Amino acid sequence: MLKKVAIIGGGLGGLAVAIALHKQGINAQVYEKARFLRSVGAGLSIVPNGLNSLEAIAPGISELLKNAGSQTQMLTLKKSTGEMIAQKSVALMEKYGQPMLQIRWSRLQEILAAALPPETIHLDYRCIGFEQNDKGVEVYFDGRDPVQADLLIGADGLNSAVRQMLIGDGDPRYAGRMSWRAVLKYSHELLPPNEVMSMTAPDGKIFGFFDLGNGYMFWSAASLWQDESIINTGDAKSRVQEKFLNWAEPVPAILEVTDTKDIVERPICDRPPLENWSQGRVTLLGDAAHPMVPLLGQGANTAFEDAWELSQHLCHAPSIETALANYENSRKPRTQIIQIRNAVQANRSYKADSETYLRGMMEKAQISDREFEEWLYNYKPSVAAYT
Repeated sequence: MLKKVAIIGGGLGGLAVAIALHKQGINAQVYEKARFLRSVGAGLSIVPNGLNSLEAIAPGISELLKNAGSQTQMLTLKKSTGEMIAQKSVALMEKYGQPMLQIRWSRLQEILAAALPPETIHLDYRCIGFEQNDKGVEVYFDGRDPVQADLLIGADGLNSAVRQMLIGDGDPRYAGRMSWRAVLKYSHELLPPNEVMSMTAPDGKIFGFFDLGNGYMFWSAASLWQDESIINTGDAKSRVQEKFLNWAEPVPAILEVTDTKDIVERPICDRPPLENWSQGRVTLLGDAAHPMVPLLGQGANTAFEDAWELSQHLCHAPSIETALANYENSRKPRTQIIQIRNAVQANRSYKADSETYLRGMMEKAQISDREFEEWLYNYKPSVAAYT
């Protein structure tokens, strides 16, 4: 039924589904528009549902990731003045058997890429179209020969080219906030190891610090921003320093030592949930299907869930059509809940009384959010069953 799969996007979701399919003996080829895989200024959180999915895809990988990152033990929330708002220990390992892991995005990409045969990752392949019929898909690339496949998976992120060809829903939805982030080797007495600290102000600004392990630190800043276009004058460093002027340490210190070329400056965007992810022999995965604003840290984690479940349906269903229908029916309800919760809580976190709101969220985390947390983190990958 399935001899060759073409995957558009060499990010985390695309690599994960390629590994999952290779484990099942399916020829999965990854086509990435970048000319080479390089470090980007980002860190990310992998939590129990994501780690369990990766472990199902590649047994033993979770230990490798734990050695490459930092297991968060404490969450700290402060005002922009440095005054403590709330603090909470992280007990995911005790509750769910997997930690909250902070890791460099680029290091995770390296680890996933190393789990694939090198000849399966094709760089400098920008997808510009496809045509399909009941026998297969022909995928077109800028300046490259077409590729024939039995199935096309769009795992090419928020601005997915495959999604636009498949759904045609236009540009992402701007969330009214700008973000800046960077990864660097850095330590500060106010930033203990294995801790995530956030600082907030009532005028719609948040600054976060994440220990990534092995001497690396990730900082991420966001602010309400009326126009999503970037100001052309000046540079990213001067803009973020101006936005967070007079904030307490360690904000000034870490901005001072960050090189402007290492700062990634982007508008925060998402998309509303889709009714359908698939048409014929083409489907979507991860941010291409359900992009989320960065709040609950579920973008990559739900992509890993997608990768496992899609591979299982493709390997066990009697037809590609049945596999994709069941993949959608399984994934859409869960990802829609996470998408909507992400959007609502993120928007609420930037209101004028955000300090009170965020304090309340942390204080109620063991009560009002307990059911959601257990539903989210107790996700266990299972083998799809067909008769």
